Amino acid sequence: MTHPTLTPTLFKNGIWRAYVRAETEPQIDVHYLGQVLEDVRIAEVENGWELSVQVPPSAISDGVHCFVIRDSPSTEKLGEFTIIAGTPAAEDLRAEVALLRAELDMLKRSFRRSQASSD
Repeated sequence: MTHPTLTPTLFKNGIWRAYVRAETEPQIDVHYLGQVLEDVRIAEVENGWELSVQVPPSAISDGVHCFVIRDSPSTEKLGEFTIIAGTPAAEDLRAEVALLRAELDMLKRSFRRSQASSD
C-alpha cells in the first residue's frame, strides 16, 4: 500500500485546502503549536480526497505560524504550510534568507577545504 500524497490547492477565507491522493480514505492530523487541530475535514472527490483545514483565528496574527500535516497511522509528514503576517514579516524573511546564505557559504568553504586536503 502506498502512502498518501498531498498537493496544496487553495487558501481562502481562513480555510487551507489540499488534494490528497490515497487508495483509501486517509487519516490525517494537522499540528499547530504542538497541538492537533480539531477542525480538519476529509471529503471524497474525483480520484482522491480533499483536505480542508480551518485555520484557527489565533494563527492569523503577526508572526510566522507553521502547520505540519501528517499521515496518522504512519506519522509520516505529508506536507506543511506557513502563514506569515504583520510588519515584521519582511524582516523575518530577509533574516532567514541571510542565515541560510551564511550557512551555505560555510558548508561550501568546508567542502572545498576537505577536497583540497584529500588531493
